[in-house]
Amino acid sequence: MKTDKNQSEQALPPAIFLMGPTASGKTALAIELCENLPCEIISVDSALIYRGMDIGTAKPNAEELARAPHQLIDILDPAQSYSVAEFRKDALLAMQDITSRGKIPLLVGGTMMYYKALVDGLSPLPESDQSVRRGIEAKAEENGWQALHDELAHVDPSSAKRIHPNDPQRLIRALEVYQLTQRSMTDLMATKSAPIPYNIKQFCIAPDDRKVLHQRIAQRFQIMVDTGFQEEVEMLKDRGDLHLNLPSIRCVGYRQMWQYLDGDFDFNEMREKSIAATRQLAKRQLTWLRGWKDLHMLETFASDNMSKVLKQR
Repeated sequence: MKTDKNQSEQALPPAIFLMGPTASGKTALAIELCENLPCEIISVDSALIYRGMDIGTAKPNAEELARAPHQLIDILDPAQSYSVAEFRKDALLAMQDITSRGKIPLLVGGTMMYYKALVDGLSPLPESDQSVRRGIEAKAEENGWQALHDELAHVDPSSAKRIHPNDPQRLIRALEVYQLTQRSMTDLMATKSAPIPYNIKQFCIAPDDRKVLHQRIAQRFQIMVDTGFQEEVEMLKDRGDLHLNLPSIRCVGYRQMWQYLDGDFDFNEMREKSIAATRQLAKRQLTWLRGWKDLHMLETFASDNMSKVLKQR
């Protein structure tokens, strides 16, 4: 007999989450799902949101997008920032639109914080304020990031313990929240909004062997280089309004290529650093996923992934 909880979940519209580390095969499986189920894809990736950042983010190509259009890609200029709260709002609107047309939202990507915001709800943090952020960045340039970390330790000791002084993005956000609300991020995060009203089936795709994932990461980076990644970053640098402290340019691979173009190290070192940073990203994603509840595992090279997804519907 079903519990009340299960009955209430069954009454909700369906949604599918397809998670996994970078280079694990999410896009290929997502397209296959769209061709076998009435699904529409919503990207859950903090790098794919940026226009003009196609090669280094492994953004789906024109053929893939023609087979399965993706929402929430190419929605921002690289000079802009995008908060978790903004993603949650945009994703919920997209899910509502897909559901209203009788389709199933298929959320695909590896930005685990975005998924967590959808599943667990979000704290009432203020939206980003560019003038406040510019003021914080100016103080960092004048006094250094350690001084800003010391300031955070004074107003929000708990966040300061979690955030490293060399993590400008999170450091800026924590100080921005305090300046806008006069309350610490720690206090605000104690309150959560309601979880999303969907019956969610959650899947993770990844190779069984970590070494295989590392090989796929190295191979994919070489393909990026061969298809014009350096030229893509050169075009971003030539704009003149982008810099290394922006979330877009701090994306894995972009930061290392930018530093190579600045002459900080040679090409081989850039390649090694980019691959190592991508491996670290994959490791963090897998760490998140190991503690994820109600997760169905899929193997990258398995031939029965489609049937496994269908069985859970």
